[in-house]
Amino acid sequence: MLNDLLVSEVRVKVLKLFFSAGAAEFYHVREITRRVGTEINAVRRELIRLTKAGVLKKEPRGNRLYYRIRDYSAYTGDLYGLINKEEGISGAILAELDRLGTPKIIILTKPFLWGRISSSSEVDLLLVGKINLEVLSNIIKDAEQKLGREINYTALTEDEFEFRKKRKDPFIVNILLEPRIVVFGDDQKYCQLKI
Repeated sequence: MLNDLLVSEVRVKVLKLFFSAGAAEFYHVREITRRVGTEINAVRRELIRLTKAGVLKKEPRGNRLYYRIRDYSAYTGDLYGLINKEEGISGAILAELDRLGTPKIIILTKPFLWGRISSSSEVDLLLVGKINLEVLSNIIKDAEQKLGREINYTALTEDEFEFRKKRKDPFIVNILLEPRIVVFGDDQKYCQLKI
């Protein structure tokens, strides 16, 4: 299956287009071609492969064919995580990991990647550990500028996180119950809730 997904440079560009945070829901073939900067036949070939693999879905509208991410694909969440770790805010965080401090776990919520514009009570990004807030602030500002929307984030010390988790603080419980991508750290150690 991975050979079908990741061998071609054009396929990687198409996947990045669809799975980047804030991407449009539907793309027409010519728009995809324009955005990935390659010839239309190569794009069509990759769209056929990705549709056959169950990653994309095609929808005819009038005399045009539009493509979008298939709902409930077994690979959707993993592709969002993989591409974001290379291109998105996760990639920016990982590139600055040495300067960021000593994080124990960094979590990004999938609804944020899917385009959710968060309310003030929702968190898109959680960092636990000893975090250099100045470095984090610069990463967030750059990412917000690229995305054109705000990123709600919280940084907690490990002790504070564990204390709030043991007390079943609704703020922490909500974050841990949301679909998530672990950008860095041990999901099993930090994100399991004991009920």
